Amino acid sequence: MNKPLCIYLIAGEPSGDLLGSRIMRALKKQTNNAVCFEGVGGETMTKEGLSSLFDIKDLAVMGFVEVLPSIPRILKHLNEIITDIRQKKPDIIMTIDSFSFSIRVHQKLKKNGIDIPHIHCVAPQVWAWKKERAKTLGQYVQHLFCLLPSEPAYFTPYGLTAEFVGHPVIEGGADKGNAHLFRQKYNISDDKNVLCLLPGSRKNEIKYLVPIFKSVVERLYQKYPNLVVIIPTVDTVADKLKTYFSAWHVPYIIVQGEKERYDSFAAAQMAIAASGTVSLELALAGVPHLIAYKVSKLSGWLARKLLKIKYVNLINLQMDKEIIPELLQEDCTVEKILETTENLIQTGQQDTTQALSCFGIGSGTTPSEKIALKMIEMVEKNGRA
Repeated sequence: MNKPLCIYLIAGEPSGDLLGSRIMRALKKQTNNAVCFEGVGGETMTKEGLSSLFDIKDLAVMGFVEVLPSIPRILKHLNEIITDIRQKKPDIIMTIDSFSFSIRVHQKLKKNGIDIPHIHCVAPQVWAWKKERAKTLGQYVQHLFCLLPSEPAYFTPYGLTAEFVGHPVIEGGADKGNAHLFRQKYNISDDKNVLCLLPGSRKNEIKYLVPIFKSVVERLYQKYPNLVVIIPTVDTVADKLKTYFSAWHVPYIIVQGEKERYDSFAAAQMAIAASGTVSLELALAGVPHLIAYKVSKLSGWLARKLLKIKYVNLINLQMDKEIIPELLQEDCTVEKILETTENLIQTGQQDTTQALSCFGIGSGTTPSEKIALKMIEMVEKNGRA
């Protein structure tokens, strides 16, 4: 290629930011660093060389009702992205997850006649709700990268090229943390039991889950005084978490960064987590855990009306049974989480091996490498060789 590729990436939340950073690393490897990155991302994409157009904290909102106050700010950022793409003239555009925002980017690109290859990574969960999104996506993007093997079949009927690449969690190193190093660094003796507490990466998740999680741990600490709590977090909510947990009488440590998170998993005997990709990471690390989640009553009611699935956890969905305990909405209470946690302390390991194999483990080429190679191929086919 005559000059460095210009890749425009848009990730609207921390899980997409993490995936984006791995794709960036793969692109740098495949092009011998003859690539530059523009767009929107978080802390891990920034470390790989992205100068984000704005802070992704503004986009990391979850819930049907909770998103409403953020709409003016989100629309403002949408226009900023389109203007930035016009100026930067990238070779290819990829949105990552965050379907509600991503699809608006693609619609705006088409409306403004911006003729640059654009793709989407992480299929919207049309198998759970809003099946019409498969048709909508097919009208606006040229290629879709799917993380689950069953997903392409939902999109190909609408003329969209959908490709299963595997789940990026398998390449992150969640199973390669260093427990000894972590304990040594934070002076955690071998007689201490480590509990990882993961109340989410969005502000509204923190708002609903932290008070409940704190109460659970306070009760546990009374029974297990050798407990040390590790709270892995990300930039979007780190400051809020530090405020929420300040002057807490339970011994705790807040850590940031992928390596610190995975080292804490290796040291942990148990975890309590918000629903999300982190559950796959914990399963890969072999940490017994439960997931809990809560939104406003109205959002919870709407979710039950719209969602057509038995479970929300990907491992449970893949195996069609509850392997990872789910405590959602009305079940997300101090008493129920405490009871489930104590049961897990007694029973130990959860058998997730079969489920994890469905996400692409052992396939050779990593999901990020597959995505990077396809992006380069698309650019070349578009005449940018």
